[in-house]
Amino acid sequence: MKYIEKLHYITHDIPHLSHIEQAQLACEAGAKWIQYRCLSKSDEALLQDINAIAEICDDWGTTLIVTDHVHLNGKADIQGFHIEDMNADFIALRKLVGNDITLGGSANTLENLIRLAKEGADYAGYGPFGATETKPNNYQHLGFEGYQQVVKALKAQAINIPILAVGGIKTYDVEALMQTGIYGIAVSGAINFADDFIEAYQDFYTLVKESAVN
Repeated sequence: MKYIEKLHYITHDIPHLSHIEQAQLACEAGAKWIQYRCLSKSDEALLQDINAIAEICDDWGTTLIVTDHVHLNGKADIQGFHIEDMNADFIALRKLVGNDITLGGSANTLENLIRLAKEGADYAGYGPFGATETKPNNYQHLGFEGYQQVVKALKAQAINIPILAVGGIKTYDVEALMQTGIYGIAVSGAINFADDFIEAYQDFYTLVKESAVN
């Protein structure tokens, strides 16, 4: 099984910090996993960002994951991809990128999670936990009970895939979320819009590590 960090920090299109600045701050805060999520730029602009962020990540020993844009594989120092399309064919994607690249996927149902596990995804971002402005959608909020139920269901079927809660998570949610048996948490807005970015990241990191049950 590939190394999967328990706290995933996700960059986002925001007015006050570029993706590169977000990555720099995250690494300074101690981030070991950064997901570059930009769906608004040309390939040329994406690669400019990715190459700059890859250098930062290399300096800090941080894993760089790119949201979607699998066609950029091999054009920059990218360790993996997170695929948001819940209908994506992960068997075909694995053949495309090879076994060394990390592949994560988004899910919002037990069926999604089972398919990701069976098709060889390395981890799943499962949500939304609650209301989020980072990635607006109309999906039902899972809440703590939703994660408890899915962890129990997967165990009953002997299906093992690292699950990361995502969507509107605040620091005060972390302990109870981790106690549901999930693997980790993915965060964007609660860090990006905090009064102190670095302090917010470190608060999440400490809570995730101290609350983990697996």
